[in-house]
Amino acid sequence: MSISGRRTPILFYTHSADQYCHRVRMVLREKRIIVREIQIDQVDVEDDLPENPTGEVPTLVDRDFVLFHSNVIMEYLDERYPHPPLLPIYPVARAKARLLIQRIQRDWAERVDIIVGKGYRQQQRERARKQLRESVISYAYLLSDQKYFIDNDFTVVDCCAAPVLWRLDHLGIRLPERQTKSLRRYMNLVFSRGSFQRSLSEIEEEWHKLP
Repeated sequence: MSISGRRTPILFYTHSADQYCHRVRMVLREKRIIVREIQIDQVDVEDDLPENPTGEVPTLVDRDFVLFHSNVIMEYLDERYPHPPLLPIYPVARAKARLLIQRIQRDWAERVDIIVGKGYRQQQRERARKQLRESVISYAYLLSDQKYFIDNDFTVVDCCAAPVLWRLDHLGIRLPERQTKSLRRYMNLVFSRGSFQRSLSEIEEEWHKLP
């Protein structure tokens, strides 16, 4: 606690164009957690980023506790601020959610990293772009009979998927309409959530129009 008796504000170090920071911003907005956000693309990272072995964002500081890695931060926030819950209550459903997060990381997020990252050849970027498009199309069947990735509940799985889907246009990826009707319905549903709209940085707002 501070001298005045008020709780020390949570600090969130974020980058306005990073998909992993976007994940955490979605959780923060969904739970209406008040934090002080520091855009590291607008400051000197070496001087302003707290002690972090990775030297990367997202980074969350709650008092003297420093957290990094988006999945760890999201689970911490879900336990620290339990309402509304963003992980399923029951073990089987929770395990299913974590498996889906791992699949999205492997099939989607890592390919986005290649497309936008430094040090990759154009051939590698194009292959990753093609693989990402094919993978996104293949996931459409999961959403044919349910609102979200985990049945009809909005969860951290959606917080991982939505930032990638929002970036597709910006990455030059177009989806076929006939094969992705359920996915497009899902995208409209998630993108229209107030928490999602509030999670967007100015840069992200410029990237995409609703499908």
